[in-house]
Amino acid sequence: MAKYLGPKLKISRREGTDLFLKSGVRAIDTKCKIEQMPGQHGLRKPRLSDYGIQLREKQKVRRIYGILEKQFRNYYKKASQIKGNTGENLLKLLESRLDNIVYRMGFGSTRAEARQLVNHKSITVNNNIVDIASYQTYPNDVIAISEKSKQQSRVKAAIEISDQREKPNWIEVNTDKMQGIFKRIPDRADLSMDINEHLIIELYSR
Repeated sequence: MAKYLGPKLKISRREGTDLFLKSGVRAIDTKCKIEQMPGQHGLRKPRLSDYGIQLREKQKVRRIYGILEKQFRNYYKKASQIKGNTGENLLKLLESRLDNIVYRMGFGSTRAEARQLVNHKSITVNNNIVDIASYQTYPNDVIAISEKSKQQSRVKAAIEISDQREKPNWIEVNTDKMQGIFKRIPDRADLSMDINEHLIIELYSR
């Protein structure tokens, strides 16, 4: 499936929930009618089969993290090979991606912006430049804005925005130094997003 390049709020309306594709300073329901399907008059949401419900949940999570279909399936396969709950393992793998950690630390106002920072070699992991957005981070990794990128206006703006949001307790951030520590892999209880990972597991188990 090709990457979607259209209006961000349109796909949030398509899924009927906030996909965190905007900065989050303003509530999404002040920007659009999230309960209505996209279209001039707000199309009526179709009644979905069990398969349709499972598919929509998978699409929702895939879009939250900005991942293409093949890559998402690979994450599922990897999660299923790890001991424990496959659904929780899947979310932990997604949360440990470098672009997501950069977003969680507030260095990018959205995951897409965080991904750009990584791709443009603006992020270091343990003092080494890493330009792979899907790079898997581990506890005690130190993630920072590279010296050459610390004066970027978008980084400073993102940090100002992030100061208005509560940061997860599984990371530690020093905004003055523009760096943070990935303290631990989050538990499922740490992730408050409206996600039913069990539906995704049911979909891939068909």
